[in-house]
Amino acid sequence: MRRSLGEKTFDAVNTVLLLGVIAISFYPMLYVLNSSISDPERMLRSRSFMLTPEGFQLDAYAYVLKNPKILQGYLNTLFYVSAGTLVNLIMTSLAAYTLSRPDLLGRKTMMKLITFTMFFGGGMIPSFLLVQNLGLVDTRWAIIIPGAISTFYFLIMKTSFEGLPISLIESAKLDGANDLLILARIVLPLSKPILAVMTLYYAVDHWNDFVGPMLYLRSQELYPIQIVMRDILISSSTEAMGAGIDTGFALGENIKYATIIVSTLPIMLLYPFIQRFFVQGALIGAVKQ
Repeated sequence: MRRSLGEKTFDAVNTVLLLGVIAISFYPMLYVLNSSISDPERMLRSRSFMLTPEGFQLDAYAYVLKNPKILQGYLNTLFYVSAGTLVNLIMTSLAAYTLSRPDLLGRKTMMKLITFTMFFGGGMIPSFLLVQNLGLVDTRWAIIIPGAISTFYFLIMKTSFEGLPISLIESAKLDGANDLLILARIVLPLSKPILAVMTLYYAVDHWNDFVGPMLYLRSQELYPIQIVMRDILISSSTEAMGAGIDTGFALGENIKYATIIVSTLPIMLLYPFIQRFFVQGALIGAVKQ
């Protein structure tokens, strides 16, 4: 079938626009990467767009990776991401399955109350007072418990569960299975795409979480990588790392960019492993079947 001139023009304009969006999105990452491996003095003198590194050195990465605060921040972040995501998936799955059952008493009322929290909240101070009264301030659980369920992600998973054939659940109940067994043996195995998407969403949220640790944590040994990175980014020298190395302002700039790469690369590498589930899971959870 021959395509009309209008269709070809539309595709060409779309291609140009999408390439522009890709360039705008990709260039900041390229700039940060180039800056992290460039020669410090040449980088500061350069006025270019840094499409290629200005020289080459890995001293900034050596300082970052040897610094105990960075390593401790990584370990803390990995704990928050793994434990927090696990709690999120368990709690969200339980809530989504329960409220996806049409025979649940008071289901519509509970859904209205839950949806209400998406648009109205107490704010930062009431949230802090709640965490404080629960005795969670300056503990790891202060980062995990308050955000155990995201209302938006819960609605996506609930919609996905509602799309499963009701006959499967009814047949399992006739065979004597309870709701927990049905959820574990039938619903979750059939919902791997949406679980993969929820895992990515929750993991990214925990990895990028900045406000929660800044509000609730007091001990530096509990700081995630984002707070450690904040301490480096607000300073122009390695004194912010506590390393006691006088490397000057130039290398301090390299260390800023190296820290950004070190703190964001792992979560970026996670995406390709679950990319094949991503589109399918997002569509399943977005449209009620």
